[in-house]
Formats: sequence, structure tokens, C-alpha cells
Amino acid sequence: MLEDESIQDYRLNIIDIANSFESFGEKISDEKFVRKILRSLPKRFEMKVTAIEEAQDISSLNVDELIGSLQNFEIIVNNKTDNKGKGITFTSSMDSDETQANYEDDEDMSKSLALLGRSFKKIFKRIDRRSRPNG
Repeated sequence: MLEDESIQDYRLNIIDIANSFESFGEKISDEKFVRKILRSLPKRFEMKVTAIEEAQDISSLNVDELIGSLQNFEIIVNNKTDNKGKGITFTSSMDSDETQANYEDDEDMSKSLALLGRSFKKIFKRIDRRSRPNG
């Protein structure tokens, strides 16, 4: 699989490969095919491959279930990378006489600090949820 290739495109390629093997008279078992697919995935799927290998019985996993799981992972990862653009940027201008930060627009600074406070609040809520025992 190529680094920039989607799982759907890769799925079409592996179906072609499987069909060509069958046309030569060699049937590849699902287990062997699943293992080959997992080995051929790029580094961005390394976490998912490890999770699949540890959590599931690969001998009973079929190709369609694997592809569905990989497509779901790809969608989640793409959504997370799209949301990473939101952040806080502080700007400062240095006065040559005083050599300390001069913030001319107090309103922008207040908005930035409020956004920073909300971000910290979300992080602390996540940490608090993790520390609670389930039961």
C-alpha cells in the first residue's frame, strides 16, 4: 500500500490480486490474505495493526471485516488531523526603548486567554474522567 493511498483504493487493488490468484488456480485462505494485508500496510496503520493482532483471532478474521476496521480507523485519524488546526497564538511587539512585550489590543489578549482557559478546562475534565473507577 502506498503512503498516500486510501483503504478503499487499496481494497480494490487487493481484490484484483486475489482474483488473479484464483484465475491461476491458486486459492489464498482468508487467514493468509489477512496476514499479508496487515504486513503491507504503511506506518500510519501500525497502531491499528498491533491492536488487531492482539485483540482478535486472525485465523477467524475475514478480509471484509479487516477492511471495514481499517476504513473506520482511517476516518477517525483523518477527522482528528482536521481538528488539530484550532489553537492559540500569542503575538507581541517589542518596544526598542523598553524591551518588554507591548500588547496593544487588550480585547484580543482577553479572547486568547479565555480560549486557553477553556482548553485547560477540557483537558482537566478528561483527566478527571480517566481517574474515576468504572463500576
